[in-house]
Amino acid sequence: MDKSTFGGIVIALAGIGCGLVLDGGRLSQVIQPTAALIVLGGTIGAVMVQYPLPIVLQALAQLKEVFLSKEPESDALVQNLLRYALKARKEGLLSLDAELAKIHDPFLKESLMLAIDGVNATDLRRMMELQLDYRGEKDERVPKVFESAAGFAPTIGIIGAVLGLIQVMQHLQDINEVGKGIAVAFVATIYGVGSANLFFLPWAGKLKIRIREKQVIQEMTLEAVLSIVEGVNPRALEMQLHRYLNTAPKPGPKRVAS
Repeated sequence: MDKSTFGGIVIALAGIGCGLVLDGGRLSQVIQPTAALIVLGGTIGAVMVQYPLPIVLQALAQLKEVFLSKEPESDALVQNLLRYALKARKEGLLSLDAELAKIHDPFLKESLMLAIDGVNATDLRRMMELQLDYRGEKDERVPKVFESAAGFAPTIGIIGAVLGLIQVMQHLQDINEVGKGIAVAFVATIYGVGSANLFFLPWAGKLKIRIREKQVIQEMTLEAVLSIVEGVNPRALEMQLHRYLNTAPKPGPKRVAS
């Protein structure tokens, strides 16, 4: 569970709710299922018009990364990369062929496979950077789905408010009902603006951070494989990898004589 996400949502909703109550209002005044249906349904529909269905479904699937906090795998990856470098330096690059079956990361596995097959460092970098660029373009579409939702939601909220006012105008003979009706009508605007700024935009921002973290790990992986191909000393490689992670190097493998 990502404590930052849940904590932020709770604090935001609690602050708004407490402010409403302290101002003399009631929470029941802003709980309007009809307004919520208009804003949510209209926003989802507009997003589906803008983006193909597979991208929308991908965005919904990736939403779990906003609420779930995974344990960092970078330390284990660094140790494995250093182990591969040490083994390749002692026994040769072909000795890493036995490690391929144990690797679950597709990017690392493909990079090492190409290296073992004898692809030179220049071609290997070009091929894998093209793959990184392609994946990056695909991943960048996910946050944009929620950014689009944040753009549509306030406008849909205004539509909901106008629809509510239309209903109010049909009951002008009862002034008490007019006042209540106007208040209810503007709840849709609250839902639109609130959902955009409390949910959609923050979700998009956090997904961008998650995507960038994955990209940094993949860039680090590629640099490590290229260093293995070029026979870089494992200790020097360790320092290079920790620069990507902005952490101090831990005691690594001993220096290997050239």
